Amino acid sequence: MKIGAYMLWAATAVGTGLIVLLGYFVQLDAAAPIGLLGTIFGLRLLIMRWAVLLAAVGLVLGLVNLFTVHWRKISDQERGWGYSALLILTFFITLILGLVFGPDSRVVLLLFNAIQLPVEASLGALLAITLTLAGFRTLQRRRDLIGLAFIFTALLVLIGSGPGIVPNASPGFELFSGLRNWLAQVAAAGGARGVLLGVALGSILTGLRVLLAIDRPYGD
Repeated sequence: MKIGAYMLWAATAVGTGLIVLLGYFVQLDAAAPIGLLGTIFGLRLLIMRWAVLLAAVGLVLGLVNLFTVHWRKISDQERGWGYSALLILTFFITLILGLVFGPDSRVVLLLFNAIQLPVEASLGALLAITLTLAGFRTLQRRRDLIGLAFIFTALLVLIGSGPGIVPNASPGFELFSGLRNWLAQVAAAGGARGVLLGVALGSILTGLRVLLAIDRPYGD
């Protein structure tokens, strides 16, 4: 019985994946003639709509779980319950304003520009300082080429970011600014593309293993 259930789930996953994948290789319009290809095209659209609906339901369940966890902290007066109360309050205020005025209204954009952007900028600045301190602590414990390269790159990026925000900066900073731009546009961009390529290859491999029923994340 258990093996039969596994085979059913595997067949469903493999069939669904093949239908969606085939729909991307065979381009048909909505007025395609009724037939095998037309049926595949219709099933692909139906499955994609189901996926969007399930993703929306998953988002709602995640928000409900978030509210439940923080409401429990408020009810039990756990440590840090004030932050939970602030989160729930701002969540409902933002939700109500978004539903009433719309996501593109001036009120919602004002909240985003006055609260969200400053918080993200503060977190980014804190991350830069934290990484620099972590690099110096790493050098105290282990001094090698990788640690020195990390500290040198971090300091170079921090110094090179200064001329763009400091008025009448010294011309000597232009060298650091050029090196910083090269690191950001060449070295960092190349590394990021390499990581993205690795992620893409890993995703393709994982998808193929699911399509071939080698991996069964839907089973126990």
